[in-house]
This record gives sequence, structure tokens and C-alpha cells, in this order.
Amino acid sequence: MPLTLHLGTDDLTRCRFAISPLCQTHEALRLLRRPSRHGYHQGWLRRVRRTVAALDLAPLWLFVPPPGGYTPDFLGAPPHEPYPSFDDELARMRATDPALAHAEMVRSLACTPGLAETPQGRAALDDPAATVHRLADLTERAWHALLAPDWPRHRAVLEADIAHRSRAAADGGLDALLTGLHPAVDWAGHTLTLRRYADVPDAQPPDGRGVLLMPSVFVWPDVVSGFARPWQPTVIYPARGMGRLHTAEAPRPPWALARLLGHQRAAVLAGLTTPSSTTELARRHGLAPSTVSAHLSVLREAGLLVSRRQGHYVLYGRTALGDALAEGDVRPAAG
Repeated sequence: MPLTLHLGTDDLTRCRFAISPLCQTHEALRLLRRPSRHGYHQGWLRRVRRTVAALDLAPLWLFVPPPGGYTPDFLGAPPHEPYPSFDDELARMRATDPALAHAEMVRSLACTPGLAETPQGRAALDDPAATVHRLADLTERAWHALLAPDWPRHRAVLEADIAHRSRAAADGGLDALLTGLHPAVDWAGHTLTLRRYADVPDAQPPDGRGVLLMPSVFVWPDVVSGFARPWQPTVIYPARGMGRLHTAEAPRPPWALARLLGHQRAAVLAGLTTPSSTTELARRHGLAPSTVSAHLSVLREAGLLVSRRQGHYVLYGRTALGDALAEGDVRPAAG
């Protein structure tokens, strides 16, 4: 059966977006255990294989059941803030009520018959407070080893997705926003339906609390929901542009665009499938950073790009007009 979320008026006014580095960390770990998610991440998987082997994440793997199974919600709980830091989310995870953690771990272990009766399963359940802290320590190690080095790029992709969907909502309302989340998500009659989703026995209704929408780099091809109380109802969906995040090769610009802007400048614009820094673009296109910087300045002045500082980086991303030009393929008529 599909999972359905019935949204009342209060829910619709409380729909919001968030980016969660903690949730992204656990979606990355789930990807490692679920081959169906590997398609767009082969390069990343090859790069982190040795790192993962050295982390010894066995206590975490205990709570990453086979596809369709339940992972404890407290491991990647829906955040209260739109852009929490990893440290703040980890502190919240460490403060999880042991009784809640125990209930969620019992449900997760039950997805694999006999797992709760193993020495590892019994040890985890006998002292849930200690287990929460052990899992938090492992999550912190996984974050720093697997995601933190690439987080500026990942966050840029997630922010670009939210910006794109916010523009869609501004142009076409919530209908335009909710119908475009994912091919397996339907929106009709104030009901959000997640098809191809196993029935969730204790799935909660929004009840006026709204729905949290979280883009993810690692969740494809799935769309994830089913958070139980006390967590806010949440839908985690694949971020727009995530498929090109680990692709080194820059796409070729449309023929007409190259003729209009010049090949190099058009290639830089077409290559900004995800927000990137000058250094990344220079390496991708085999150009001097000063040359790329000059092209970026012209494109930004033309209204095709925006720039934003993130830590030590300045990331450039396409505007809606930049998207329209880069993704077009206008050719002269035959004659």
C-alpha cells in the first residue's frame, strides 16, 4: 500500500524545507548497504571504500536493516531549524530519551529475525543510553571521514534544489511544488501519496504540524518518510542535480549557446550543473583560474549566475535564466 499524508489548511501553511547534515550522514551509510542506491555514486563509493573499511561501523550496521526495514529515527531525526550545524544535530542526538531510543531500536532489530537475541542486539538494548552515545560517536567519525570534506558542494546542491522548488512554488503555488518532488509522489485533494512505498503501520498524520521537506544527495531512487512520533512528518527526496555531483566531466554546451557566448564561456555556464567554486571549474575545464574568474564575472553581470560565500569558498550557481540557456538546444532551421 502507498503511504498517504492528508494535509489540512494548517499543514499547508507549515510546510517547510530543511538541510540536515546528520540525516545526510545516515543516508550515506544506508547507501553503502543498499546497492539499489549506488547508481549515481560509483565514483564516491570507490573513493571511500578503504575509509569505510577502516571505520569499524559494526554497531551502526546493526541498525541499518535490509531495504524496507526501519532505521531508528533518532539517528537522523528531522531538525527543528532549516539549516542546523552537524555539531548541533549531534548534540541533539546524544540527548535522545533512552526510552525512546530503546523503542526505536527494538523496532529496527525486529526487521531482521533473531537479531535482537544476538549478543550485539542484547547489549544494545540493555543499556540504551550508552548505545545512543556509542552510535553518536560512530556517526561523528563517519561524518568527518565521509561527508565533511565534500560538504560545501553537497550543501550547495541541496540549497540549489530548495531555491529551484521555492521558485516553482512562487510561480505555481504549492501544487507546483508538491507535484514536482519525485515521480513516486502524487499530490491531489490535499493528500500527498508516496507510491512504491511499503505500508508504515505507525505512520503519523501531520495533524496541523505541517510536513518537513528535505532534499538528499544519497536517497535516490527512493523517497523516504514514515517518521513516527514525536518527530515531525517528513519527506526526504532526491535533490535536483545530485546525479552530477560526483561527475568530473563537464557537459558540452548547446551549439547555439557556444556561438552566442563563445565556447569557453558557454562551457563554464553549462558546467555549472551544481554550484561550484572557481577552482573546481578551472580543474574541470582545464582553464586557468583567472580565465574562469573572468568568465564568471561576465556571466554574473548578465544575470545568468549568482554567487554566495560558504566558508572559505565562493560558490557560483545558475539563475533560472542561466538554467534556461544552458539546458536549451536551439539550432538553426534547415534551409
